[in-house]
Amino acid sequence: MSTKLELPIQEFTTPYPVTAREDSSIEELLDLIKNLKVRHIPIMSDGKVTGIVSERDLKIISALSTREKFLVRAADLMTPDPIIFRGSTSIEDVILKMSEKKIGSVLVSDEQGNLQGIFTVTDALDILVEILRGKK
Repeated sequence: MSTKLELPIQEFTTPYPVTAREDSSIEELLDLIKNLKVRHIPIMSDGKVTGIVSERDLKIISALSTREKFLVRAADLMTPDPIIFRGSTSIEDVILKMSEKKIGSVLVSDEQGNLQGIFTVTDALDILVEILRGKK
């Protein structure tokens, strides 16, 4: 018999994720990923999330010439309308959606829709380890 994990996603979310603007350059995004050791960057405009750029997106763009890279901005590269969950959503619902959509991260907001954090596959694996060790 299985039981649903009713733990809220906010308990496992990396708070205050690094963000960038839609007009951020490829170099700015690469610097954030390299220096802050993140793999996903929410893209913001007027205080709202408009997209997300992953490390994989930036690797794909690396094949462009220096001149071409100079012309590309975050808005050109981002995946628009990323999946956002309220912090109260159950961990199971979030992980199932990530698996179904084959995505590496989702964003987490408060009840007013303000960005609170990011939840990644790595966070999901950390939860699995805790469950296997009997800590959750």
